[in-house]
Amino acid sequence: MGAGPGIKTTTKQEAAMFIQAWWRGTLVRRTLLHASLRAWIIQRWWKQMLVKLMEKKKRLSLQFYAQQEWAVVKLQSWVRMWRLRLRYCRLLHAVRIIQIYWRWHICQTRGFIQGRYNLKESQLNLQLEISLGLQACKVQQCIPLPVNE
Repeated sequence: MGAGPGIKTTTKQEAAMFIQAWWRGTLVRRTLLHASLRAWIIQRWWKQMLVKLMEKKKRLSLQFYAQQEWAVVKLQSWVRMWRLRLRYCRLLHAVRIIQIYWRWHICQTRGFIQGRYNLKESQLNLQLEISLGLQACKVQQCIPLPVNE
């Protein structure tokens, strides 16, 4: 059979083509594996960068929020302080009015002395008004003064 060696040649060529195809497929798969690993590494790095950027944005927004809250709290404390001071001033004014009326009432019930005097030459003219509640007493007196001549 003369076809025998031709069959072997074809089988050797096919085997060689099979080995070459397998090797090319292995190279392609290895290249694709390396490319996919590199793409995965880049994607992983990019995701980490996005997480860092998001954390930075969150931190900045939290700082801004805290700053606003602090300003609001400070403003509220100032308003409360102003309102308390206003209330204190009103109470102080009311206390002063009550004290004035109380002192006037005490003077009216205990009494007081009002008077005037006039000094002429050798005489002291004295006018006194003594008030004890509803009772009043007026005293006028001329007192001679001893004068050394």
